[in-house]
Amino acid sequence: MVASVESMTDEESMVLDSVDRFLERDVKPYARALEHADEWPEEIVEKMKELGLFGATIGQDYGGLGLNATTYTKIVEKVARVWMSVSGIFNSHLIMAAALEKYGTEEQKQHWLPRFATGELRGGIALTEPDCGTDLQAIRTRAERQDDHYVVNGAKTWISNSVRGNILAVLTKTDPKAEPRHKGMSLFLIEKGDGFIVQKKLEKLGYKGIDSGEFTLEDCIVPHDNLIGGVEGQGLQHILGGLALGRINVAARGVGVARAAFEDSLAYSQVRKTFGKPICEHQAIALKLADMATRVEAARHLTEAAAKAYDTDERVDLEAGMAKLAATEAAMENAQEAMRIHGAYGYSKEFDIERYYRDAPLLCIGEGTNELQRIIIAKQLVKKYPA
Repeated sequence: MVASVESMTDEESMVLDSVDRFLERDVKPYARALEHADEWPEEIVEKMKELGLFGATIGQDYGGLGLNATTYTKIVEKVARVWMSVSGIFNSHLIMAAALEKYGTEEQKQHWLPRFATGELRGGIALTEPDCGTDLQAIRTRAERQDDHYVVNGAKTWISNSVRGNILAVLTKTDPKAEPRHKGMSLFLIEKGDGFIVQKKLEKLGYKGIDSGEFTLEDCIVPHDNLIGGVEGQGLQHILGGLALGRINVAARGVGVARAAFEDSLAYSQVRKTFGKPICEHQAIALKLADMATRVEAARHLTEAAAKAYDTDERVDLEAGMAKLAATEAAMENAQEAMRIHGAYGYSKEFDIERYYRDAPLLCIGEGTNELQRIIIAKQLVKKYPA
């Protein structure tokens, strides 16, 4: 069971203290070099396994920490403050786990979740295809039933953990002729093996270290027992349930990056001097700092509100959409302002500002673009407050 906010106080403090020590000792000293080399952080991943981060939100009955979303967002903010890529390594994995824990059969949960929690099996979600991103109902990956298994064919791209991971929750079409289209979609857990072909690791502007890959499934044999929930046609519902946690996570990442850009700028502005005084005393810089701090706090409050709503098992389309939109835009704006405050140093690889500037745009795209979030928010508002 996932613990309530009230009963988490002591445990939350212990977990967050452990995360702080982990970040200070095992991530911060190495993040810049690993980022610039675009190197998979093998030792950091092993430390995350030891901490239990791959089971952070998985119920204790299945070997996880059983943390609620409220605590989880605080962890993500802390991690993203130091190196955003690390948060992506366990976030995609936990979306997969959330979809399974919420919609899988008890037998499936008993079989898979303990191995997810330890990081023995580590992966993510495979939704996006070369011709399909935001419109998930347009996917072409096909799973055809044959006796006690399915034969899956298709291609997926921009999939986190697809190169270094060993299992993915793959969204497929089991009935391409179904109307409405979502009734023909199913979600499968597919382990790497015959017919699972990783084509390449994709090169990116930012968000380095974590692997974003492209793979194909060519006559890949998948047991019927790997169909989440055991019933065809419910895949979109299943993945949207997992993505609710994913959007809250991305919001928390936005808070972390926005906070990093602000805190670095606040410190720099007090030691950098022009015209005989620290630049924080110049009105132009002071105004930027005030706006940056306000964005961080506003984004954090929206993210916490979405997490608390998620913890009550409410539908959180509105709350998660608002949090994701506000926090990721805050990250974008703060990263840009940090670049301006730092001047040439912000453009240098010897500082972290240029990393924030490269990482922030992804947050506005991932887990549903911010344009889509605005549409979702508007629809939910009309539904919630009819005239």
